[in-house]
Amino acid sequence: MQRQLIWFRQDLRIQDHAALWHATQSGHTTALIILSPEQWRIHHDAPIKIDFYLRQIEQLKHSLESLNIPLIIKIIPLWKDLTQEFLKLCHDLNIENVHANIECGVNELNRDFQIQKALNQHHKDLILHHDRSIFPIGSIRNKSNQPYQVFGAFKKYCYEQLSISIPHCYPEPEIQQPITLEKLDHLEIANHSNIPTFSDLGFDDADHPHTHYPVGEKYAHELLDQFFADQVQHYQAERDFPNIQGTSQLSAYLNIGILSIRQCLNALFRDQQGYFHIDNIGQQTWLDELLWREFYQHILFDFPRVSKHLPFKETTQKLQWRDAPEDLKAWQMGLTGIPIVDAGMRQLLHTGWMHNRVRMIVAMFLTKNLLVDWRLGEQWFMQHLIDGDLAANNGGWQWCASTGTDSVPYFRIFNPISQSQRFDAQGDYIRQWVPELAHLDAKSIHEPYAKHLNIELNYPKPIVDLKQSRIRAIEAFKQI
Repeated sequence: MQRQLIWFRQDLRIQDHAALWHATQSGHTTALIILSPEQWRIHHDAPIKIDFYLRQIEQLKHSLESLNIPLIIKIIPLWKDLTQEFLKLCHDLNIENVHANIECGVNELNRDFQIQKALNQHHKDLILHHDRSIFPIGSIRNKSNQPYQVFGAFKKYCYEQLSISIPHCYPEPEIQQPITLEKLDHLEIANHSNIPTFSDLGFDDADHPHTHYPVGEKYAHELLDQFFADQVQHYQAERDFPNIQGTSQLSAYLNIGILSIRQCLNALFRDQQGYFHIDNIGQQTWLDELLWREFYQHILFDFPRVSKHLPFKETTQKLQWRDAPEDLKAWQMGLTGIPIVDAGMRQLLHTGWMHNRVRMIVAMFLTKNLLVDWRLGEQWFMQHLIDGDLAANNGGWQWCASTGTDSVPYFRIFNPISQSQRFDAQGDYIRQWVPELAHLDAKSIHEPYAKHLNIELNYPKPIVDLKQSRIRAIEAFKQI
């Protein structure tokens, strides 16, 4: 059998890995990871996500060693320079085919097309596998053979398909015979499996994150099992309350592929012996959240304009956003004078993560109350989120900005105060992240200046009037 190359990207695991399994079925396999720090900068990847990625590579390296699969790590700053590197690597190591899992962004698809075309000219191939989504990308179509544009209809179709069959996980690859990479010296990668540090990749150590999320497939599966043992039955009732741990906390692990979407789906129906049967509302609600993730993956592929900083709803390209750098800065730093908004933004800055309900509140505040371009918020999130995913982040921001797939018209505008009173009734979440308000009672903490205009607080007054700004947003959308 010919040698195969498995190219790991956002899929740093050995269990239930489509490309890895197919590669090992086709021949002796060598693994490759390419680190592209300049491309990460272009894509605004967060330092905390990069750190998480690098730490997981260490875990993956040991897992591959147990299978006798050698790992090559190369630093190639920009994707445009990958093609010649692949040709050289495949020639020097006598690689027949390269295997990888499909990524759906425009830049990623173009990168893979260029590499595939070059390899084909040398009678080799880049074989792409479906792995990041439940259903193959491009396979979900309505009766007119068009992609779905509204989540409700998309979800209904997915439910119908899952009732027929739930996708199974791939087997773990068998241990292969040891491989000697004879030409490593010639390749100038003698230390081919050394994992570069943050500074090796040209990043400032001052930006190195201090919050450490544990890595490893074992830990991720323990987290998944714990969620199903303790929380899933309460998920629908608790997931919207940021002061309690009512969510799965799995998004970062799904994002870089420490967990697969199939593993989550199989865990969801484990007690039903793999059959599509929903026992409780918590189980159904978490399934719906997985399908929202699925929906945005398919939107990213079927509507490539959303990868190009363009709105899903093309008419909203005409929307006149405000140029308000001071308001944007106040939002970024958690100094808007709206406690729930500031709590969320400070949680993001300090931990690299934000509760999903609060993500919607802060995004709608920026795009509707401040009428600031959603793309600025999308970029800020990507620059700070450990789970920053192009499809989900873009989809969420456009939904909140009413430029995306939301079927409700533009007048859906959350009131952050009422959201705060509903989902953080006692103010515990606000007290955690806005300590200068910690002494206030549960009624005052949501809008401290509302009834006490002259109260002395080390906290800014609201930078915008919520009622007037709502009217302004509606008028702006009416203009288009």
